[in-house]
Amino acid sequence: MNTSSRFAFAVHVLALLSLQGGVPLSSEMIAGSVNTNPALIRRLLTMLAQAGLTTSQLGAGGGALLARAPEQITLLEVYHAVEDTQLLALHREDPNPACMVGRHIQSVLRGVIDEAQQAMEASLGTRTLADATADVVRAEKQRERRRRAQA
Repeated sequence: MNTSSRFAFAVHVLALLSLQGGVPLSSEMIAGSVNTNPALIRRLLTMLAQAGLTTSQLGAGGGALLARAPEQITLLEVYHAVEDTQLLALHREDPNPACMVGRHIQSVLRGVIDEAQQAMEASLGTRTLADATADVVRAEKQRERRRRAQA
């Protein structure tokens, strides 16, 4: 069973860009933070740009930038920009219709899965990139306080 990390990578990239104060970042610099390949970051940035979340600055010193303020980007927009499947999925192959469970499980799960997807999307719709970035900054401040307390 596969899971996608595109959403997590995309929020990471956007949070990094939001903390740069308008300074463009290259895919190589972003990849260093995400700890992945720059080609993967470029594909992700293309998806984010198509959704109107990032833009690029060409030339020397160029790179990726946020297209809008972090407060104006919901995590739901990020999710829709990079994910092409639902969070949960039904069987890839039809279950056995000769089995009572096989005959009915798809219809039973369809409602449960749709409800879970709607709840997740509702939650992501209430959170912005600014919220995620503020949480990163807050976590770093707590880390620094603990480090100083241990020294």
